Amino acid sequence: MQTSITNSTTRYGWGAILLHWLIALIFIGQFGLGFVMVRLTSQRTAFELIQLHKSFGFLLLGLVVLRIAWRLGNVWPPLPRSVAALERRAAPLAHFALYAFQLALPLSGWALVSVSMLEIPSLPFNLFIMPNLPLAESDGAESFWAAAHWYLAYAGIALVALHVAAALRHHFQLRDSVLTRMITPSSDQE
Repeated sequence: MQTSITNSTTRYGWGAILLHWLIALIFIGQFGLGFVMVRLTSQRTAFELIQLHKSFGFLLLGLVVLRIAWRLGNVWPPLPRSVAALERRAAPLAHFALYAFQLALPLSGWALVSVSMLEIPSLPFNLFIMPNLPLAESDGAESFWAAAHWYLAYAGIALVALHVAAALRHHFQLRDSVLTRMITPSSDQE
């Protein structure tokens, strides 16, 4: 049985699975990196970690856009019949919120560096200079976007924790296929 890159009516394909776990890894890693980089005493190390954080932020933004396009262009396996009606209604809202946060966080970070009075260029993985968003530089705008980025990060991490808890509940308590179908890809025969 050969696995498929696309989704089937019962499971996710390699495309959705790889995007899901890569985005999850980067999203969680970005939180840890952001937490560490603002607490360092070495300005050189902090600068290097900030550039790395921005690099992964731009990568995350691109991957999330790709993930949304993948989702819109593929069949999406429905929830198992055992899932309660309230949870069936809540699941799409939770996924929408996850996508929204995964877009808003890197965009708010990009806005933050775009309005910064320090005018430090963003160098994604030292490959090129990422242009700033067309926003006016000011201390007030920088404070706003710094706060927005901070609040979005903590709210996003809380949402991810809820998502993980729900997946673990499905796997260990309800013993349904919700988690396993995001680990084991669909086959060409499904």
